[in-house]
Amino acid sequence: MPGLGAPLGPAFAPSAPPAPDRPRPAPDRSVPPLDDLVEVPAGVYVVGEPGEEREAALAAFRIGRFPVTNAHVRAFADATGHPVTDRLAARLTDPQLDDHPATEVTFADALAFCAWAKVRLPTGDEWEAAARGADARPWPWGTTFDEARCACVEAGAGWTAPVRAHADGAAPCGAEQLAGNVWEWVSDPPDEDGWHAVRGGSYLDHAWGVRASRALPADPRRATPTTGFRIARDP
Repeated sequence: MPGLGAPLGPAFAPSAPPAPDRPRPAPDRSVPPLDDLVEVPAGVYVVGEPGEEREAALAAFRIGRFPVTNAHVRAFADATGHPVTDRLAARLTDPQLDDHPATEVTFADALAFCAWAKVRLPTGDEWEAAARGADARPWPWGTTFDEARCACVEAGAGWTAPVRAHADGAAPCGAEQLAGNVWEWVSDPPDEDGWHAVRGGSYLDHAWGVRASRALPADPRRATPTTGFRIARDP
């Protein structure tokens, strides 16, 4: 479940310098363009939870630098008339949340958005490869957890953060917000119960919950305040 602490085991060796001490500079609050994608090169990537690692051979692809924002989903809903719930509408009509990740979206909502934008959801392996890079790091920025680099429980987040808020938490490919802030739908086939996977953890998760290898099954019909998505595209 989200927020569970890490099981006992060997500590990760440090490889990344700590993020600057707070107070942090105010982030850029502009809404990133939807077509701001980063390249993930073809290769063989190590994916999977500790003790269950495997190699995944992936073709090159592009993935959103940021999660899809409320402003992006508002443009989609306005252009298509796609129905939105009252909770989603409240986020879409608040200009202070334009640059926050879109939440309150079902798996079907994410697919409909992608069809409109002529993109797709990343697979779980693609998402994890983007987050972990060639060295299979546990968090996008390295092997040492640093709450200053993501929106999580240890950081006292409590709610969604602007998508540009943690530039120093970027993965090797340049994608940001792959740890914490909001869970993200991926396109993997459903499990035996019909549930789809989400990746990345949210602002309600601790360090263990925002690791790049963690996947959580989620009811695809349920829209929650902690789940959003990002887009991918083939070269």
